[in-house]
Order: sequence, then C-alpha cells, then structure tokens
Amino acid sequence: MAFQPLFEVSEVPLGEGRAKDVDEERTVAVFHLADGFFAIDDTCSHAQASLSEGEVVGHTVICPRHGGRFDLTTGRPTGLPATAKVASYPVQLADGQILVDLGG
Repeated sequence: MAFQPLFEVSEVPLGEGRAKDVDEERTVAVFHLADGFFAIDDTCSHAQASLSEGEVVGHTVICPRHGGRFDLTTGRPTGLPATAKVASYPVQLADGQILVDLGG
C-alpha cells in the first residue's frame, strides 16, 4: 500500500470535505465524519463538479451541481442523476496527518 499524507487532521473540519490534487489527472476529496475520515475522487461522475463542495448528510455527499448523491464509504452513487461510482480510497491517521492509499 502506498499511503501518503494529504492533510493535517485539523484541516478537515467535522462534517466537511477538502480536496487536493494528487497528480495531473486526479483530485481526491477527504471527508471528516463522526466515525472517521473517508476519501473518494473529488469529481462527480455525472457532471464534473467538486464533491468536496457538496453538503454532507450522514455518510452521503450531495453534489452541488445537480444533486447526485454518493456514499462516502464506498464511492457508490445513491441518488440520481449520478449512476457511476467514483473511486474510494483507504484512509489512516498517523501523527496528526490524514494518510490516503492512492494505490500503486
């Protein structure tokens, strides 16, 4: 596994998400929920909007553009118009940092 630090824990407030470009093709969003941190691709699979800017309700993020919904634990769509999954990534915490396994 290739865990790499994306944020300090203090940079992602409870109930919110933050996005970071991780390479030329990918932006990852990290969300802070009551039961931990979760990471998914930031770009909505329906309309190219930033999911980190969406409203978080439970374990769901609502896309700010057209209201598609995604499960933050799996990246699976849970509400139309989104029908395609976004990638999800394992998360660990270490020394006050949020580490995400981006694969490879």
